[in-house]
Amino acid sequence: MSRGRGLSTWAALGLWLVLGVGSWAAPPAWRAGVARVNITPEKSMWMSGYAARNRPAQGKLTDLWAKALVLQDAQGNKAVLITLDLVGVDRRLGRSVRQQVARRLGIPLAAVALNVSHTHTGPVVGENLRPTYDLDAEQVELIHQYTAWLKQQVIQVAVEAAAPERMFAAQVGWCEDQATFAVNRRNNREAEVPRLRQEGRLRGPVDHQVPVLVVRDQQGKLRAVVAGYACHATVLSFYLWSGDYPGFFQLELERMNPGCVALFVAGCGGDQNPLPRRKVEYAQQYGRRLALAAQRALKGQVHWLAPSLKFQYREVPLAFAQIPSRQQLLEQTQHRNPYIARRAKLLLEKLQRQGKLEPEYPYPVQSWLLGKEVLWVFLGGEVVVDYSLRLKRLLGSRVWIAGYSNDVMAYIPSLRVLREGGYEGARAMIYYGLPSPWAEDVEQRIVQEVLRQARHLGWKVPTESSATATSSKVHP
Repeated sequence: MSRGRGLSTWAALGLWLVLGVGSWAAPPAWRAGVARVNITPEKSMWMSGYAARNRPAQGKLTDLWAKALVLQDAQGNKAVLITLDLVGVDRRLGRSVRQQVARRLGIPLAAVALNVSHTHTGPVVGENLRPTYDLDAEQVELIHQYTAWLKQQVIQVAVEAAAPERMFAAQVGWCEDQATFAVNRRNNREAEVPRLRQEGRLRGPVDHQVPVLVVRDQQGKLRAVVAGYACHATVLSFYLWSGDYPGFFQLELERMNPGCVALFVAGCGGDQNPLPRRKVEYAQQYGRRLALAAQRALKGQVHWLAPSLKFQYREVPLAFAQIPSRQQLLEQTQHRNPYIARRAKLLLEKLQRQGKLEPEYPYPVQSWLLGKEVLWVFLGGEVVVDYSLRLKRLLGSRVWIAGYSNDVMAYIPSLRVLREGGYEGARAMIYYGLPSPWAEDVEQRIVQEVLRQARHLGWKVPTESSATATSSKVHP
């Protein structure tokens, strides 16, 4: 199709200049829609993310948002991306929202993706991380009410973004840059990070890529930007609602580009922290650095994508290393560690309801192919950085690996991290209420499913021998 169809020669040249030297203007056969809704709790309720908190929120630094971006290709296929300024969502809430959005819009479940920023200054939602908190009846009821309200708001914002009157002819592109504030927290003591950074001696794997999805309208105006980063949103730990650095990123990028809606997608940052931290100015600084990276990407080489969407989704059974007996759980209810005791009580309640504890967990893996050039993978849980690095080595640089998607049920360690143990490899399962660490084939099961989906979508996939190597062997 000719790039200049429907435009005069001079108008086409003008559009090319608007979009930036070095990029090329694709025909606007895409359609897109975007919407947002404020999801800041109106009442003082318990905050999620830190076990040490001992009281509800005391106010607000910034608002929290749910945002939805709808893409429609030349054949009428739609995809919906929903981003939330929350620590996490549980399986029940995430699946229910996605199912209802899919039903309302008449699209497959595979075409609806939900991602949370993992801000640690948002509210407790549903059953996510419930063993972490010692909640009274009033707080439990507030969480129940907020979760029900949130569900309806998120469904509605997705439907609103897809409304015919909000959809517009669009160009969709991909570009990238880097931001370097993420640090591997397993390999660097927090107090030593400033010195180690100055000396160039920070250790451990990181993924500093900032992938960016660009949506412009037919006149070349920037309407939406999605940017990702693999790093915990743990700068702030006080009692004020806040989007943390992802929230400041969105505010800053929207300030730089009036009329644009900025969305943040959390990457495989399960073992990555923004360091130093604990000050508002740090959160603002990191948000601005991420916004500047996205802005550089927008002004550089943008690869405009053909108007084509394909989807895959499957829930992979991930096995637990072991399942405790009823007697073991009864003993654990008396444990001096309150988190182990609360987990045991919750598991006993589940055992009573179901008659057994499931030996596996249904783990969500989702993939979108945008055009023929960008493979976007959405993984559930707090995925460590090994997955992003390994999958991009296997599948190429234009592979965008998101974590914290659809269901944040636990940390997802690589085999390397699982064997090393520690918080991400073992202890965090207590706070998520799961019976034990994962079995050692956790990485293999997830990676093989990503490769299966990529192959099904027509992406070039490596040979079986190279694909089966685990992160414990290829860790940089």
